[in-house]
Amino acid sequence: AALATFACASADSFGTLLLAGLGIGVAGAGFPAGVSYVARFYPPERQGQALGHFGAGNVGVAVTAVGAPMLLLTTSWQTVTVIWASALMLLALLFWLLTMAGPAEPVRTEPVRALRQQLHVLRNVQVWRFSLYYFFMFGGFVALALWLPHYLMGAYGIELRTAGILAACFGVPASLFRAYGGRLADRYGARSVLYSVLGIAVLCTFLLSYPPTTYIIEGARGAVTFRTAVGLVPFVFVLVFLGFAMCVGKAALFKDIPRYYPHHIGVVAGLVGMVGALGGFLLPLAFGVLSDLTGIWTSAFALMFLIAATALMWMTVAVRQMESAAARSREPQVVPELPELAGFGEPGIAPPPRRTIVLTDWRPEDPVFWRDVGRRIARRNLWISTYSLLLSFAIWMIWSVIVARMPAVGFQFSSAQLFWLAAVPGLSGATLRIFYAFLVPIFGGRLWTALSTALLLIPAFGIGYALQNPDTPYLIFLVLALLCGFGGGNFASSVAHVSYFFPKSEKGSALALNTGLGNVGVSIMQLVIPVAVTMSLFGALGGQSQIASDGTRLWMQNAGFLWVPFIVIGVLAAWFGMNDIASAKSSFADQAVIFGRRDTWLMSWLYTGTFGTFIGMSAGFPLLSALVFPEIDALRYAFIGPLVGALSRAASGWMADRLGGARVSFWVFVVMIFAVLGMIWALEMKSFAGFFAMVLALFVVSGVGNASTFQMVPHIMRRVIGVDGASAAEQPGLTIQADRESAAITGFISAIAAYGAFYIPKAYGTSIASTGSPDAALWGFVLFYLSCAIVTWRFYSGPSGLLSHRRSPAPEAAGAGPRSALEGSQ
Repeated sequence: AALATFACASADSFGTLLLAGLGIGVAGAGFPAGVSYVARFYPPERQGQALGHFGAGNVGVAVTAVGAPMLLLTTSWQTVTVIWASALMLLALLFWLLTMAGPAEPVRTEPVRALRQQLHVLRNVQVWRFSLYYFFMFGGFVALALWLPHYLMGAYGIELRTAGILAACFGVPASLFRAYGGRLADRYGARSVLYSVLGIAVLCTFLLSYPPTTYIIEGARGAVTFRTAVGLVPFVFVLVFLGFAMCVGKAALFKDIPRYYPHHIGVVAGLVGMVGALGGFLLPLAFGVLSDLTGIWTSAFALMFLIAATALMWMTVAVRQMESAAARSREPQVVPELPELAGFGEPGIAPPPRRTIVLTDWRPEDPVFWRDVGRRIARRNLWISTYSLLLSFAIWMIWSVIVARMPAVGFQFSSAQLFWLAAVPGLSGATLRIFYAFLVPIFGGRLWTALSTALLLIPAFGIGYALQNPDTPYLIFLVLALLCGFGGGNFASSVAHVSYFFPKSEKGSALALNTGLGNVGVSIMQLVIPVAVTMSLFGALGGQSQIASDGTRLWMQNAGFLWVPFIVIGVLAAWFGMNDIASAKSSFADQAVIFGRRDTWLMSWLYTGTFGTFIGMSAGFPLLSALVFPEIDALRYAFIGPLVGALSRAASGWMADRLGGARVSFWVFVVMIFAVLGMIWALEMKSFAGFFAMVLALFVVSGVGNASTFQMVPHIMRRVIGVDGASAAEQPGLTIQADRESAAITGFISAIAAYGAFYIPKAYGTSIASTGSPDAALWGFVLFYLSCAIVTWRFYSGPSGLLSHRRSPAPEAAGAGPRSALEGSQ
């Protein structure tokens, strides 16, 4: 490689230069040899990290990308070539003098196989699928490193030196993190890492492939024109993240080759690397052809998107087929970590087992199992799910703060339009909850939590871009407000997932912590955003500031961009840290039985009274206060209500466990009636202090009611299904059924209750538009809370109620069995 590089310096024609460049390609052949050499020094459990460190040598691509253009400013290209060749020669000498033969280097006793025999492995379709991953991750990495300077100069009009530095931003950090990719593969398994990497790559390349576009919408009052484009700084940010993912994936790909092929590491790594590294040659040519044919710079990333999406789909289909075949044979352990290598491994070498995070033995009601194993796993899943839920609530209710600031920076929307922006996330979030409630048992809580959290990136990025331009059409904001419903939908799947992990005695407290601390996201958002928009958090990356009506500078886009890094952390934590429970898997048909239960609809009514109040007041209070008390800066206090409501929910789970959820819920509705009456009185007295005090009281008791109504659900289902009155042989099956239906009901009632985020702000807006006062809406709330108290007393907490202490645990089950208990509950 050094000699060929020296030859480049003396080339006097284009043909000679190409020939010398072909010789430089020998440097690339050093990689498979290095894989074979390095792997022999480490045990299998550490080979992923070791090969990751070795692969970090890819940083040389970035060194050339930034170093060569800078040297070209002061010297000739021939001199630069001589410097690189000298460095190669020096490294060759150091390697020869300072290294040793591999400790496990086998003595070859068989003749060297012919090239035709070595290439026989390429007849297996699996190796082509495996090579496609490497074609994208390694070949795509090299191709982008070569193409980026040209791309940046053409698409953004910057000079060569700046383009080289920005190209290095793609290569340097990504290559250095390759070592961490090997560690991730050692810890979590290559398959999990590859799924994550390909998913991230699909998202990043999709964002980068979208060309600058001008839209013209024929509106009622003429054409509405707006433009979308990815600026230079966001482009570099997404590109760096893509490079990081690609280098992590490269490390995961080579992690298990030494375990499948301990005696032929170099041959297999070379074959896969040969096929994959062709991307470094073919992709830059394809980029140029696409650019010439389409005239669109982003066509290069469109091609990368198609390759990544194809690899992800092919991998998913292949793995699912192998898992289905293994399930039919009742030998799920035969599916290895990398099925792509399983079909052509060395004879006598057992493939490494798949690292599964599905819990096949889960017995939370067993005190010994819970103390020794269960509690630790359950709490880890609880905290990760709670973190993701907190972010979901922050995104869901984000418009409650944004709409109060939009008029000050030039957005000419009416009060009715602003109320709609605050209300429609509740409408979409509640509707999505209906579907989300049933998806955890179908897809698994881990996968669904990661996916649903990743979906929050769409409204977060969209809000950040849209708020930078006061000419952005109202329709775009309405769509973004609807997309914020992704956050609202996550609540149903979060509580469904957590409910499976805890025993009956701790379920109320666990759900109270999960939902209560998740609700804190509303308060954190309402506290942080008013401060975040007053400063340039991301520098040039965050865009330009806007001048408010009072002369202050605001960065409204921070309201969306602020959450992006935290969402990415949540996605990674869910994917690598959460678990699925095998017994929790069920189809929609298994869960649909809840629609025939009277208690499902009664609890939906009651939970709408508690959670609907919490989320609806969180969405409507800031704008309501600004309209009713315009002399008060309500945004300074808006976060306090959701905060006390969330904390009261998290802290009151023990109360429902000890006193009974039905009894606590009844008194919650009684106090809520008096709190709303107090709000009406304060409005008549024009007292903001009295009004705010009653609102806080409503938040506190709604938080307590959120915990107590959730605590009621598992107890109701255990009595309805007859778990406590069943025989010892029947109890395990009935317990699983009760837990499954409890989780489904919990998710479903949360979906119905979430419509409060729509109807409460809309009720305020309609009441003010019709009568000039919110009093009509408040009197309607009083009547609704009264109906909730009556339902709670009549069916659950009263003397004849299902959860009354005067009633035996399962009278329906006595002498009749589970079936008659089910029929009696209807």
